[in-house]
Order: sequence, then C-alpha cells, then structure tokens
Amino acid sequence: MTAGPGPGADTARALAAVVRRLQRTAARTRAEERNRALADLATGVLAERLGVPPVEAAAELARLARQAGVPAVTLAADIVGRTDGVPGVPGVPGAPAPERTAVPVPVPGLAVTPDLQRAAEAVLDQARAASGAAAVAVWRWLPDGALELAAHAGLPAAEATAWSRVPPGVGTPAERVRSSGAELWPGDRAASGPSVAAGSARAVLPLRDAGRCHGALEVVWPAPGPSLAPAERRSLHGLAGLCATLLDAADPPPPRDEQQAAVLDGLLSPALLLEPALRDGRVTDFTIVRAGEGFPDPLGRPGTSLEGASLLETYPAAGADGLFERLLRVHESGEALPAERVRLVFRDGERALPATVLLAAAPLGGRLLVSWQLETRADEPEQSALLRQAQRLARVAGFQEHPATGRILWSDGLAELYGLPPDSDPVPFLHLARHAHRDDQAAVRRLVDTVQHRHRSSSAVFRLARPDGTHRYTRIVAEPVLDDDGRLTGIRGAYHDVSVQHRTEIALGATRERLADSEQEAAVSEQLALRLQQAILPPAPPPLGASGLRAAVRYRPAARRDRVGGDWYDVLLLPDKRVLLAVGDVAGHGVEAATGMVALRHTLRGLAVTGAGPGRLLEWANTAAMREPGHVTATVVCVVFDPAGGELCWARAGHLPPIRLGPDRADVLPLPRGVLLGAVEEAAYEERTTHLAPGEVLLLYTDGLVERRDRSVEESVDQLIRSAGAPGPDLERYLDRLLELSPADTDDDTCLIAVQAE
Repeated sequence: MTAGPGPGADTARALAAVVRRLQRTAARTRAEERNRALADLATGVLAERLGVPPVEAAAELARLARQAGVPAVTLAADIVGRTDGVPGVPGVPGAPAPERTAVPVPVPGLAVTPDLQRAAEAVLDQARAASGAAAVAVWRWLPDGALELAAHAGLPAAEATAWSRVPPGVGTPAERVRSSGAELWPGDRAASGPSVAAGSARAVLPLRDAGRCHGALEVVWPAPGPSLAPAERRSLHGLAGLCATLLDAADPPPPRDEQQAAVLDGLLSPALLLEPALRDGRVTDFTIVRAGEGFPDPLGRPGTSLEGASLLETYPAAGADGLFERLLRVHESGEALPAERVRLVFRDGERALPATVLLAAAPLGGRLLVSWQLETRADEPEQSALLRQAQRLARVAGFQEHPATGRILWSDGLAELYGLPPDSDPVPFLHLARHAHRDDQAAVRRLVDTVQHRHRSSSAVFRLARPDGTHRYTRIVAEPVLDDDGRLTGIRGAYHDVSVQHRTEIALGATRERLADSEQEAAVSEQLALRLQQAILPPAPPPLGASGLRAAVRYRPAARRDRVGGDWYDVLLLPDKRVLLAVGDVAGHGVEAATGMVALRHTLRGLAVTGAGPGRLLEWANTAAMREPGHVTATVVCVVFDPAGGELCWARAGHLPPIRLGPDRADVLPLPRGVLLGAVEEAAYEERTTHLAPGEVLLLYTDGLVERRDRSVEESVDQLIRSAGAPGPDLERYLDRLLELSPADTDDDTCLIAVQAE
C-alpha cells in the first residue's frame, strides 16, 4: 500500500520552484552582464573611431540602434564582430563574455539601458562620480504646454510627487529652456525647480531628436554647485543625447499617414500637413505632405499641385513675413498655436498680394497641421472671391473715389502696381500725372481733364513711375459718376498692367526687323552664290583639239536658291596634250560653299600644268583646303586622260566613282583609297589606271544626281544607268536624259561630265 503525499512532498516541490526561479534570475543576471560588457566594448570602439567621449559614443550607439530598429545589444555585437551569448543573435550559447576594452566607459551598459528610468539612474551615477550631482530629472513637453516629469533619480519622494506635472506658464528652469532653447548651467540665474536642498544648483539641457526639442535633462547639485570643465559639459551633452533617444522612444508612435490624412480630411476647415525638412540636424524648411480638399491657396492653385513642394518655395514672401518662424516655434516646443490674425504677403511673379489670414497650427505625430482662413467680410459672396482671382490673373485693379469727401477705395493689387506698401494712402485721381513718366504726363492730364471737367469716359496707356525708379506700362480706363442733375459725384475706373504685353510687342517688333534683315541678307547671299557659280562654271566644255575626246557638261542648280552649293566641274587641256577631268562637291551651301569651290577648282587647274598625276594633285589640294579660311571640306574625283594610248588614271577624295559606259555594258570603276579634302593634314590618295576604248563614254557626276533618302547610292546608280540605256553618239542628249530620269529626292545641285573616246 502506497502512502499519499505528505507535508514533506509539498515542501520539496516549493523548494524546487524556488531553485528554478533563482536559476532563471541568475541566468537573466548573467545575460544582462554579458550584454552590458558587449555594449561597453562597442561603445569603446565607437568612441575611438568617432573621436568622442564614451558617453557620447553610448548615446550614438542607442540612436543608431533605434534608427535600425534592432536592439542595442544586437547592433553592439555587429560592431565588435561578436554574436556569442547575445539573445536573438546567432552564436554559441553560453560562450564566455567578451573581454572589456581598455577605453573607459563611465557607466557599464549605458547604451543598452532598457528604459528611461534606468537611464536616469545611470546618468545620476555618472554625474555623481564626475561632479558630485545629487539628483537628475528628465522632463517631457506636453502638447498643452505643461511639463511632465518622465523619469528621475535622487529626488526625494515628496519632491518627485510635487513636480510630477508642471502646469503651462510656470517659470521653472525647464520651462525657460523650452521657451528660449538656451542651456542653463550652474551659476546662471534661474527660477525654482526640483531640489535636494535649499538653494540647489542645476544644469538644464534641451533634449533634441531629429531637429525637434521634446524635453529637457535637469541635473541638480547641492549649493553652490560645481564649476564644470569643458570635458564635463561634453559628458553631460552626451548623456542628454542618450536621454533624448530614450525619451523619443518612450513617446507614443506617431499616427500613420493614413490616420493623419483621415484627421486632415475630417477637419471642418481645410488645412496643410507639413513634414519638417532637416539639414545638419536643424529644421530649415517644411515639405507640404498633403493639402486638404478645398485648401484656400491665396494664388488660386489646386491643393494637389502643392503636395510635395517646399513651403518656403511655395510661399516665399509669407515665409519671410513670420510664417516660418511661427511654425518652427510650434514644431520645436510641441505647443499648438491658437488662431492668430497675421498679415502676410503672397507673391505671384512680380505681383505681391497682401492678405490678412487667421492662422492656426498644431503638432501631429512629428508633423505640423496648419490651417488658415483668408479674412473676408461676412456678407461677401463667392462671386466676389472669384472676381478677385480673375483680377489677379488678368493683372487688373479697380478704384473709386469721391472728390467731395476725399474718400478713395482701391482694390487688391493697386498699391503693388504703384510700388507702394499695402497700407499706404491711395493716390488721388487728380494727382495721377505726378506718377507718370515725364513724356506721358501730357496724355495723362488730358485723360484727367476729360473725365473731371468734360464728364466723359476716357482711356490712356502710360508709363507709371514707381518709387524704385522702374516703370510699369499701364492702361487706365476711367469714367465719371454723375447725379441726376449732371454734377460729378465720383470717379471710378480700372488699371490694367500691360507691361508684359508691351515687352512682348517690343520683342516681337525687334524680331520682325531682324527677320526682315536676315531675309534680305539671305536673298543677297543666295543671289551672289548663284552668280559666282554661274560665272565659274562654263555652260560648255572648252575645245579639246586633237585630244581624241568629245565632252559634254551639265550643271543643274538646286530647286531652292538657299540650297545653292559647291558642286563644280572642270575640263582642261594640259600643255602635254593630256586632258584633266574633275568633278567635286564642297560641303555646305551659299556663298561660303561657292567661294570654297572657286579656291579648290583653281588650285587643281594651276597645279595640273606641273604634269603630276591625279593622286599627287589631290594631296596638294588637301593641303590647300586645310589652310583655306573657314576650313573647307570637299569630295573630288580627278581623272587624267592620255589620248596617245587611251589610258585613264584617276584618284578620288571621298567622291563617287566614275562609270565607264559601252554599247552593251556599264562598269562602275574601282574605288581607290582616299579621304575627303580638308579632313586630315597628311593624306595620301591612291591612283588606279584603265583604258577607254574608242566609242566608250566616261561619266563623272556629283551625288545630287543619285542621292535618295530611302535607298543606297549604289542602288540609285544601277537603276539610273539601266533606265537611261546606252549613251549613243549624242552626249548632250544623253546627259539631258540622265537629269530627266534622276531618282534623287534631296533637291541638291548636280554636276555631270561625259567624255567619249573617238
């Protein structure tokens, strides 16, 4: 028979539970020790690499871990390359803890302090060891302007309870830092705050994160307080950075974009949602994240066109008038800006539009919610607002005045047209001539006289002189207001700023004049080029005597005169009875191409009498082209025919090859090597030789005969030769047939030479 469990068994189970709890506590303590040691090692590494004190390095480690969204101990393991014994980090469980670095760390494990309260205790341990501090308080700014004691260490319980929440407007040292943004140090005069003894000394540092100040660190010493050295102050700054990171992490997460958009759309008054734009840790601008539907943009732009834009770029004049400073104060302090009447200026190009708005702003999850209402009369209908926008777009402003009472009413934009401040007194209609350009004053006086004394409507365009010395071209239309007896009771009218239109008309007139001059110059240039080409290129070849050749030439100018180019030909009987044949095409059109053609043609003619071959002639012509003003480039084919043996010797500079035509066949001659003239300094031109039998025809031509945009030159040449058939005995008719059947579609000029051996 087995005995049931007795009191001894219950005691054993209880003792076993205690042992297991103590084991878990010991394991947790060992893990925390390992983590603190690992954080100390990573802090030492960062301090060495960044060249900062260990305290600042610890704050940087905590900040980086928060940005990366990982525990600080995990990031520390990555920094030192250790993963052993770190919870959540792959490694070998139970491996020995990393050894401590030689770089001193003031408080073990400072960077991995899990919460703000333990951070406050660690800060007190550090400050007490360094300067004898007695207490530490971490303050959080609340949206309603109050201060909350988020964490503390060393304060008596009664002091902590009394200062747990400070109402708005109470002049504590932390509130002074909040309003001014300046730091307080022992020795600075400050109001009372949490104390450890009568007359306690204190240092108060703002806690900033991502450009936003959302709290303060207050360190308290017994009177009279220490005289802190620069190194000690840097250490406190590092501790403040760590507290700022933890305080921000302790804040409730900001609403998601969808939630913020829902808040924006749910407002009765349309508003803007702004995101701070940081530079070097400071807010330098705001980005318009979203504009509520129907947001009243003073310039009439739809809200969707504002989203993603810079606030200062969208409203530069308003930003300079105090809008940016007010919004920055709301962001940094976390306090809402109640509805405040503000006078702002909105600029549309050159035109400034002053407006009074009712402005309100409030922080929303690290962003700002901004709303304004343009101040209007309660009885003003929507049509009046629409009319103001139309007047702004058309640059029109109205006026009305009563001469008997001196009352003058100006619409928006008229003071800006005059170049006067928005609150300036309106200019009377009778004094209008005083504000006109000297040359326009007589016309303005006639306008005033017609309206005031003849009681008739009148208009004029004049230059309105502004105080800064500039002028606006302005059209004014004015009419008298008469009573039943025909007496003048008022004058009303409108100004229209036509400066842009006037400048456009002037520019258009100048452009027309320049265009007319250019057209005339182009016509003269085209006529000169055509005459020059006609003078140089003879309509018929020179007599060739007993050379054994018959020749025919054709030149067809371009269909458009502005396309007259540098195509040319030459047939020359040399002193040694040989014959020079050449066809060329100078790049370009007009006078420049024609003058380049003249230079190259005469160069070849002059050098050919030396008896040199076509390759050598092209080398000399290339040298001349390289030194010609304007740097001429051209293609040329050069042929020398010796009638004694019927030998043809030819060379080419980038030109189309000659064609040899017989009664029943056509041969495109081979292409010797040679670049176009004027391309390179030292160019060599290969020569080729063949024979021209009696009755055979040699054809030289420029690309204007065969060039098409939709096919190759070779295809066009083949089609043309087959279509034209055999040359026959009449070369003149054969060249006319080639021109008639030419497949070219480029409207370029064309040169042809045909020679036939007898």
